Amino acid sequence: MDVAFASVIGESWGSLGERRFLFLTLLGFVCAFGFIRLSTRLMRSPRVPWWPGSVVSEGGVHVHHLFFGIVLMMVAGGLSFAAGETDGPWYAIYAVLFGVGLGLAIDEYALWLHLDDVYWSREGRSSIDATLIALGLIGFVLLAFVPTRIGDDSLAVLATTVAVATLHFGWVLIAAAKSRLVHALFGIFVPGLAFYAGLRLAKPRSVWAKRFYGERRPAKQARAEHRFRAGRLTDRFKERLRDAIGGVTEEEYQAQLAAAAPPTSSTTAAPTPKRAPSPR
Repeated sequence: MDVAFASVIGESWGSLGERRFLFLTLLGFVCAFGFIRLSTRLMRSPRVPWWPGSVVSEGGVHVHHLFFGIVLMMVAGGLSFAAGETDGPWYAIYAVLFGVGLGLAIDEYALWLHLDDVYWSREGRSSIDATLIALGLIGFVLLAFVPTRIGDDSLAVLATTVAVATLHFGWVLIAAAKSRLVHALFGIFVPGLAFYAGLRLAKPRSVWAKRFYGERRPAKQARAEHRFRAGRLTDRFKERLRDAIGGVTEEEYQAQLAAAAPPTSSTTAAPTPKRAPSPR
């Protein structure tokens, strides 16, 4: 049984070819993100006070794990270029290190975007979205879903390929202009997905809506406002997914702590609930 299992693993590993290093990058990415997100959630939980907190220098500077992620990616990338090899055990180590760095860095994507410590705020939820998109894109590349390649066997083939690729990426840009970013990104790899998104209604705050809806087409603007109204089922599902992966926002977390606090008697002043130390 063990020999058969090892044989299957070996064949699967060999079938990946050059993509096996991308698989190692993905493995490091997932492990690093999972660990650091679990760690930050445990930091603010009163149930595990023994869990170590944030890294703070003697001068009081909070060293974000984004810093360690960037350093790891620089080191792994630099060493892989300096070594000049694209195979072997060291290249596999570089791939894992790069994935670990990417996982640490993308967990604080919202910090890149806002240049502010919004980790546990509503704006910080964009880090979860960025992570899921990156995970999906790496997975698609790993499964060999690649963009159209330009063939140059003949002038006719070249012209046809260029025309198809131009049309394909044109629909990708239209989907992005309609703020259907997930469809646009995955549409790069999946033929027809960007075309489908490009035919759909644009989001009301998108570049497309500002250019072609609004006063020009108030009926379509109204449809877009209704279609993408706050609190719709899709948004509620996304919020539950973000909560499951990244934890709730600080405001919601403090509300949960207050609700879980034991009730106080009418004769005794209610103590101020102890605020969990923020890991950020």
